Amino acid sequence: MAAWMKQVQSSGGRQLYLVAAVLIMLPATSSRWRQWLWRGDRTGVAHLHLFMHDVLTGPDATAVDVVNGTGRAFDVAGGLRFGQVVVMDDVLTEGPSRSSPRVGRTQGFYVFSDMNVPALLFCMNVVLTAGPYAGSTVTILGRDHITQPLRELSVVGGTGAFRMATGYVLWRTASWEFRADAVLELDVFVHTRPENLQSPPPPLHHRPPPPTVVVT
Repeated sequence: MAAWMKQVQSSGGRQLYLVAAVLIMLPATSSRWRQWLWRGDRTGVAHLHLFMHDVLTGPDATAVDVVNGTGRAFDVAGGLRFGQVVVMDDVLTEGPSRSSPRVGRTQGFYVFSDMNVPALLFCMNVVLTAGPYAGSTVTILGRDHITQPLRELSVVGGTGAFRMATGYVLWRTASWEFRADAVLELDVFVHTRPENLQSPPPPLHHRPPPPTVVVT
């Protein structure tokens, strides 16, 4: 790293100091850089393996159309159109069966946002209600091309044990009945502060209520 300071004269006669710094970054192949990444991955990554049940029909539907797409229909899946928007509150389970123990819900929306192929923009919160991270959430955003066997989405944030989280999701379709039910398998890799995973942060602190005034 190199740095220097230069004194300059302003128009008002005052002395200004101009500070410049040049940072020399270590190359990505250096041992220090690789060790830092490896050490961070070992101590600050949680792997969540979940199954998401997206149900579009029946009285127990957990995903509903709020905007009917008016763009072109996709040949691979008749009835699905560019511009379609779906809001969901899907159940998350430990296994692929809907009778598996529930561990949370995925709440958000997806939009058919590609004009040529059935690819979705997914935006959702994974709300965990069971397990060691119950009460925490993970926010996922990304592109889901539903005909591909494996897709990758991004973790862009979280709360509780996953505050300031980043990461990625490997996303597969476990089963799909057109316009009825889809089961999605999620492998979520969440990078966060190691101390958060070992001891989740305390809940948010709120201001105490104002004192009660008793008039006699």
